Amino acid sequence: SFFTASLGSPEMNDFLKATCIIIYLLAVGAVAGLLPPALGSAVQTVAVVLLGLHLVEVLVAFRSINRYPGALVDSIALTLLFGFLHWRSLATRA
Repeated sequence: SFFTASLGSPEMNDFLKATCIIIYLLAVGAVAGLLPPALGSAVQTVAVVLLGLHLVEVLVAFRSINRYPGALVDSIALTLLFGFLHWRSLATRA
């Protein structure tokens, strides 16, 4: 079941990616004035911190990010959105 899935399982990975997307969408909604100010401010802060951490990941894990079979810019964008959820599997590739 989902609740017993390990952190590295595909189900948990999908759940965590969906959580990232929801945070970003809520932050955009807050900017558009669709959330109460206190909640909107909190969500925006979480989104900015998440993006900041993911930016650091781009710098630290660049060697792994560069192993993505597609365009490098796509891999960087995916890392900015999802962090280690994107590049973790790339790090194990030879």
